[in-house]
Amino acid sequence: MKLDVLIRKLLPHDDKFFTLLGESTHNLLMAADLMKQLTGARNQKQQKQLVNEIKDLEHRGDSVTHKIFSELNATFVTPLDREDIHTLASALDDILDHIDGSAQRVILYDIKKCPPEIIRLSDVLYLSVEELHRGVGLMRDLHHTGRLTEVFHKVNQYENEADSIFDRAIADLFKKEKNPIKIIKLKEIYVGLETATDKCEDAANVLEGIVIKHA
Repeated sequence: MKLDVLIRKLLPHDDKFFTLLGESTHNLLMAADLMKQLTGARNQKQQKQLVNEIKDLEHRGDSVTHKIFSELNATFVTPLDREDIHTLASALDDILDHIDGSAQRVILYDIKKCPPEIIRLSDVLYLSVEELHRGVGLMRDLHHTGRLTEVFHKVNQYENEADSIFDRAIADLFKKEKNPIKIIKLKEIYVGLETATDKCEDAANVLEGIVIKHA
């Protein structure tokens, strides 16, 4: 075991960072669920309500992230490397930013009915965020290596699935859609959702790095 990890284990510390990171992923999970609901919204009124709720969660997520950063500056001994906590919190915040951006574009671009590909991307994104939430919950005891490894594999699997959906969606969009403005609008939403799943994999990679350090 590395000396810095051993020292960190021996020195007293609290669990506030695990609590805050769990709060961040729970908030993110709620936003991903609202994004799923948005793709099936029946009218613009319902769309606007869901988008506003996602925006509220995005603001809440920012607050949690800033609190994590403040606690990092104020805490002498942290349960994990400061850089890892900072990077993980930033990665989770990035996911929520892309969810919020995609949701905003549904309203801004007047997408009255989401294509099936947007629905599928949102479903896969939710599953990926769900795994991240589970993974962060396991961080209090990093001896759960088997369960954490399963989380990493599933997030990677969902990222690959999202890539496949995205590639087919873009190909079909250019092949079937004749309106160039609509192509641009839908492509931006596809990119936002696919990027969010990429960011999920980034967060999972940070988690995996933490597990390796503490193995």
